[in-house]
Amino acid sequence: MNFQEWFRLFQQQILHTSIIEWLAVGFGVSEVLLAKKNNIWLYPTGIISILLSMFLLLNVKLYAEMLLSIYYLVMSVYGWMIWKKRKIEGENQVSWSTNQELLIAILISTVGFFILYFVLRNHTDSDVPLLDAFVSSTAWAGMWLLAKRKIENWIFLNISNIVAIPLLFHKKLPLMACLTTFLFVVAILGFIEWKKIIGKRNLRMA
Repeated sequence: MNFQEWFRLFQQQILHTSIIEWLAVGFGVSEVLLAKKNNIWLYPTGIISILLSMFLLLNVKLYAEMLLSIYYLVMSVYGWMIWKKRKIEGENQVSWSTNQELLIAILISTVGFFILYFVLRNHTDSDVPLLDAFVSSTAWAGMWLLAKRKIENWIFLNISNIVAIPLLFHKKLPLMACLTTFLFVVAILGFIEWKKIIGKRNLRMA
């Protein structure tokens, strides 16, 4: 696909994007920007985005993708509860992961990858089971670390994003690819900002 064909497809996608899709994207962007700011409102906005996305996925009969969204929904509710509790306790600061937490995140990615790959390879008509499984499993680990308010969540999410971008171009979804590119940049900024938060707290404690 040359640039003119890609740009024409991009224009068509924008023209045919429903209000629900725009809202899902808008709330998804808001979620990441709020996460970058270490703001608990990332969870209610994220939940709205997930619910709207699930409606869209159901309409186009992407049932497996909808089931994956249920995981994101559960993790969002779980994360919201944890962040709210820590705010009340005055412990709402971000931190680096412990070795045990990193091990759990890697296990989530690894086990999730093999399960998803097996299901996609043997029970769906997916033509990219390897990449699709990788994108989802690393995002799973990133969401778990985000709920724990661990700075490494940005690393796992961006490992997912960097593979998702060419995958979305391959699937001729340029609008979603551009959105994911935006999320990739925001995740880098989020990592930098959370690192500053940790640094300032360590200076106060020194």
